[in-house]
Amino acid sequence: MAEQHQEFDLIVFGATGFTGRLVAEYLHQSGAAGAQWAMAGRSLDKLAAVRDELQLPPSVALLQADAADAVALHALVARTHCVITTVGPYQLHGEPLATACAEGGTDYVDLCGEPLWMARMIDQLTPLAQRSGARIVFSCGFDSIPFDLGVVYLQAEAQQRFGHPLAEVRGRVARVKGTASGGTLASMLETIEAVRREPALLKLMSNPFALTPGFKGPRQPSGQGADFDDWADAWTAPFLMATINTKNVHRSNALRGHPWGQDFVYSEKLLTGRPGEGDKGRRKARTLARLDRLQNLALGFGPTRALLRRFVLAKPGEGPDRAAREAGHYTLWFTGRTAG
Repeated sequence: MAEQHQEFDLIVFGATGFTGRLVAEYLHQSGAAGAQWAMAGRSLDKLAAVRDELQLPPSVALLQADAADAVALHALVARTHCVITTVGPYQLHGEPLATACAEGGTDYVDLCGEPLWMARMIDQLTPLAQRSGARIVFSCGFDSIPFDLGVVYLQAEAQQRFGHPLAEVRGRVARVKGTASGGTLASMLETIEAVRREPALLKLMSNPFALTPGFKGPRQPSGQGADFDDWADAWTAPFLMATINTKNVHRSNALRGHPWGQDFVYSEKLLTGRPGEGDKGRRKARTLARLDRLQNLALGFGPTRALLRRFVLAKPGEGPDRAAREAGHYTLWFTGRTAG
């Protein structure tokens, strides 16, 4: 980690965007645990407007830096212990800041759900971060914190009860209500564009160990289609965020030295009914599985994707209003089995 004489404990980079504004608001309302923090972005005028709108104190400094300006970013990260960045899609705008942090020994946290970019950054930045002491932490939003921690807590309980870890864990989304922001959708679309430009990347996208370079674990469940989960006694359908979450769970296991074993198996799906609901859950699971395939076809076809981007999907900077956010919720189930 960087030397302990920085001006700030934390800088929120991209504070004028939809998600960055939410982060700044939360830090203010929570008191930020007494931390000295600042907001950064391209426009000081827009940052000042956010500070006024959120009624932040003058002690929250405003710092100017462009996501593409490597010199400005190196100067920025030298002033803080940690940077939270909400500027995406990260595969378009994230590399200069992540590199500056890795080189400068500044901790880095983002909301990235873009495994192709993450895999490239892991390869490029790991040697730099190991030398500088920086901690580069991806995916600290809904993807993948609740899922990563769900597995961690379940494994800790298993270790306490049985004296050894679980060989397999299933993450199941029992209930979920929420709407993706425009930035999240833009990141998803950019990933699809990258795969269309370079089809070989599809193999990386489908590899559950894409974020654990040098390690190849056992065959994992595909997470596709509609099937019956005998542990949950319920039908399941594909879960949109499983592609990134499963990779992050395996990365967490690898970074910790495989405490859950090198043969650990993890899967995620969406429950389509309560336990024992039978035909109703089956019909819903099959309907959602068909819709998932249709969505993939629509997004994979350039003209359809362009129309959706232009006329249907939220744009970067847009997102659910306060009422929708406060009405959002999710319930996750994690179950596991020991070896043997």
